[in-house]
Amino acid sequence: MKKLRVLGIETSCDETGIAIYDAEQGLLSHALYSQIELHAAYGGVVPELASRDHVRRIVPLIHQVLHESHTHYQQIDGIAYTAGPGLIGALLVGVAVGRSLAWTWQIPAVAVHHMEGHLLAPMLETPAPSFPFVALLVSGGHTQLIEVTAIGQYKLLGESLDDAAGEAFDKVAKLLGLGYPGGPALARLATQGNSNTYHFPRPMINRPGLDFSFSGLKTFALNTWQNSAQDDQTKADIAKAFEDAVIDTLLIKCRRALQQTQLTTLVIAGGVSANQQLRQRLATLNSEMGITVYYPRPEFCTDNGAMIAYAGYVHLANGESSPLGFRAYPRWALSS
Repeated sequence: MKKLRVLGIETSCDETGIAIYDAEQGLLSHALYSQIELHAAYGGVVPELASRDHVRRIVPLIHQVLHESHTHYQQIDGIAYTAGPGLIGALLVGVAVGRSLAWTWQIPAVAVHHMEGHLLAPMLETPAPSFPFVALLVSGGHTQLIEVTAIGQYKLLGESLDDAAGEAFDKVAKLLGLGYPGGPALARLATQGNSNTYHFPRPMINRPGLDFSFSGLKTFALNTWQNSAQDDQTKADIAKAFEDAVIDTLLIKCRRALQQTQLTTLVIAGGVSANQQLRQRLATLNSEMGITVYYPRPEFCTDNGAMIAYAGYVHLANGESSPLGFRAYPRWALSS
């Protein structure tokens, strides 16, 4: 691929991520500002506050990564920005800044699909996966199984019909009073739970196909809590039962997708891919099926600029760019 140095900008939700990726040297610098403290008082992301905070943070973070990578702006060959899906106001901050900088610096810019960034995040690791592979994208907003043949060649195999896995984690954490962000807190609490106390259903595993459904599992957790002693150990036991059910479901569907496609490489990406129990369970596919599993490092599981810089690099290197006029897409299908 071409010699390129790309500035990546990620502002799809509640994290401002900036990074610089170089074709020859790899990732040169990345910086992330999380809005967790800003939104914690509200129990979830407030879109208007998220947009305003991106406005405050984005330019200082761009200066930071340029400085840390010893890069002058004239050494930047292209800009990649997340154009969707996500919160429309938050997206527009990154889109407008990225496109404006590209126009000012007279370099190409490319709109990047947020989930493609997650899908390609393991490419930043050594060793990196090779095409083709099955990807499980599992985050707060998405749970999808995708057959990946090459860059831009993505076939949707299955997805959540209601709540995404990460969204269900957050909602169950909230009903247990674990605060925000709930998913990591629930996973930590689950380590103290007894797996034999409760057994939650594994939704849709007895139906053909590769779609998911986690809304009913969330309701099952609520009913279990309301009919329990509601003490600390019960919280931990429910957290454990819930986590086990989600992970078992993901594992079963991943196994089914690999059998269906006859592929031997599995990529896991997105915020929930940082879950240690999920990683341990999916590692069993190696011995069971001869499958190689790839993950991004934990800091690149959640939203970040590095994955956008890399995704933008591969598109720019292929001669792609976006027109001067720009758009943001709160909903945007990655594949057909």
